[in-house]
Amino acid sequence: MSQIDLKKMNMTELRALEKRVARAIASRQKRERKEALSALEVKAKQLGYSLGELLGNAKSGEKTTAAKPAKPRKPVAPKYRNPENPSQTWSGRGRQPNWLKEAVASGKPIETFAIKS
Repeated sequence: MSQIDLKKMNMTELRALEKRVARAIASRQKRERKEALSALEVKAKQLGYSLGELLGNAKSGEKTTAAKPAKPRKPVAPKYRNPENPSQTWSGRGRQPNWLKEAVASGKPIETFAIKS
């Protein structure tokens, strides 16, 4: 392999070299990953499995038993409402909306935003 004298290269040449090296590394990683995957598939097959069965997914094209999809949740009635914009509500689940976070941070108690039934 020929030696590259980096001290003689200007910035443009160095950046071009950097890009070429990054592409070469990415290409090498992709190729080595493919080779590793092929070797694993061969070994799994020798042991009587598909790679998908061993990994718990369908990477090797084999069907596996997948987890049941989460069942849809019913909408929850809102518990808090923004008095400045009544269309903004929050059920009390998940992340607090920004309007409520800001109000609580400014010292207002969260109970002041509760929807009274």
